[in-house]
Amino acid sequence: MDTAHILQFVDEVVCAKTDKRLNDLERKIIEGILKRQKYSDIADTYGCTAGHAKDVGYELLQMLSDVFGESVDKGNLESVLERQLNLNLNVGDRNTTNFWDSNTIKYINSCSELPTPTLDKSQPATPDYQASTNQVKIEMVGKLRQLGLKDEQIAEVLGLALEMVKQMD
Repeated sequence: MDTAHILQFVDEVVCAKTDKRLNDLERKIIEGILKRQKYSDIADTYGCTAGHAKDVGYELLQMLSDVFGESVDKGNLESVLERQLNLNLNVGDRNTTNFWDSNTIKYINSCSELPTPTLDKSQPATPDYQASTNQVKIEMVGKLRQLGLKDEQIAEVLGLALEMVKQMD
């Protein structure tokens, strides 16, 4: 799976949980971490100081920990995203091939649940929240089809009625 798809996935999950999108520096930090770059190299690429990139990176990793419900740091970001994406990719020789450079899907684990937004129980449910949750699920249907899942699997993973999934194009 390429970096663009990974960033899109993270952005969608973050948006579903926090109602905020990743900014350009956060995207560069995720990309840089996956390429095993230092914060100083990421800062040079983005055009900011290494200290600023490190501060933003720390806050980003804390936010991802909250969003994914598990501790995320620079050393385990790749494995956390692998689990969250529910994909097991065929990477060949790990000594020469970066995990994220592979585009070959070995198989998809359709038994695990995709991240779903959690409702703030202190706030009453609003139609906007329900609409945004449904929109995320609708967008995920197309992506899951592209990955080869059948409508039955998609309905199970997203917690939707099979008829609803079949109606989405």
